[in-house]
Amino acid sequence: MAELDPHASLVVNRLRSDVIEPLKRRFVGRDEVVDLIALAVVSGEHLFLLGPPGTAKSAVIRGFAERVQGRYFEYLLTRFSEPNELFGPIDLARLREGAVATVTTGMLPEAEFAFLDELFNANSAILNNLLTVLNERRFRRGAEVHQLPLLSLFTASNHLAEDEALNALFDRFLIRCHVDHLPREAMPRLLSAGWDLERTESSVAGVSAGDLRALSRRIFDVDLSGVSGPYADLVWKIRDLGLALSDRRAVKVLKLVAASALLSGRSKATKSDLWVLRSVWDREEQIDPLRSLVGTVLEQAAEEEPEVPRHPLAEPPDRVDGEDLARQLDAVARQLDEAKERPLTLLAAARLRDRLAELSDRAAWVADEKARDHLIKRASALLDRLG
Repeated sequence: MAELDPHASLVVNRLRSDVIEPLKRRFVGRDEVVDLIALAVVSGEHLFLLGPPGTAKSAVIRGFAERVQGRYFEYLLTRFSEPNELFGPIDLARLREGAVATVTTGMLPEAEFAFLDELFNANSAILNNLLTVLNERRFRRGAEVHQLPLLSLFTASNHLAEDEALNALFDRFLIRCHVDHLPREAMPRLLSAGWDLERTESSVAGVSAGDLRALSRRIFDVDLSGVSGPYADLVWKIRDLGLALSDRRAVKVLKLVAASALLSGRSKATKSDLWVLRSVWDREEQIDPLRSLVGTVLEQAAEEEPEVPRHPLAEPPDRVDGEDLARQLDAVARQLDEAKERPLTLLAAARLRDRLAELSDRAAWVADEKARDHLIKRASALLDRLG
C-alpha cells in the first residue's frame, strides 16, 4: 500500500497525536465529531451538525482551532443578525474619503476556522454572502473583494431547513453529523472529563493551520483508481434509498474519500474509505438505512483488505443478533402490557424510551434487510405506545 511522503506523514501523525486523540479524551462520546472535523479541514469541505444545545458542538470545534493555533470565529445567528456582525462594519473613515472598505479584524473574513450556530436563522442578506464564502472563499462588498483564509466552516442547528430558500445553503455542507445527548452509561466519564475540561487549558499542537492547508492540497494526489467502481456502485444504491445525491455532490464526496486515505497514512484510497458516504444524508430518517448500507461495504473491505490501515470511522459495524433484539423487544412489550394496570412512573417511562431508542439504533445493523426493517418498525410502534 502506497504510503505518504515523509512531510505529509509527519503532519498526519502530529494531527492524530496532538489534536485528534487529546480532543477525544476531553470530549467523551464525541469521537465521530472530532474525526469529522479533521476530515472537513483536510478535504476543504464544510461540516453541518444536527443536534440539541448542550452537546459540546461548539466546544469541540473551538478546541480543535485552539490546538492548531488557528484563527477562530464563532457567532450565534438570529433572524435579526446583520452582515456587519459576521463580516465586519464599514470603515467610516474610508467612507468619508469616498471608498467602501470593511473592518475585518477579528471577524469571519480573517478566520481559518468558523462556527455559525443556528445557521437556518440566516436572513437573505447574510445568506447571499455565505453562499459566496462557502463556494469561493470570497467576501464581496461593492467593488471590495476579500480572499478568505478559511479552511472549513462549521455550523449547527437543532432542526433541518424548512424554507426551500435555505436548501442551497444546506447543500454546501457536504458532511453531515447527527449529535445527541450521551447515553446514561456514559455519564460518569462525561462528568469526570467535563470537570477536567473546566479546570485545564488546551496545549498547543505541533501542527499549524498552514500545515493543514498544505495537507489539504495533497488530496488531489491520492490515487482513487482502486475505488472508482465500488464508489459508483454505492452511489447508485444510495440513490435507490431515495437520497438525492446529485452528480455534483457525488464528485465532491471523492474529496472526502481522498482525505480519509490521507488521514489513514495512505496515498491510495481503498474501499474502507467509502465510510464517508455515511455522512451525505439529507433527512434524519435516512441516517440509519445509509449507515446499514455503507456498513455492508465496510464489512467486505475488512475481509478483502485486512492489513490495510483504516480510518477510525471505517471500522465495520459489530454484527447484531436479530433474534436477541426481538426477544428484548418482546420484554419491552410485556412491560407496556403490564403498565395498563400499573402505570409507569415518569422515570421508568424515560428509561424505557431510552432503551427502545437504543434497540432501534442497534436494529439498523442487522444484516438481513427484512429482519432489519421489521425490528425497526416494531421498535417504532412500541415507542408510539409509550407515548
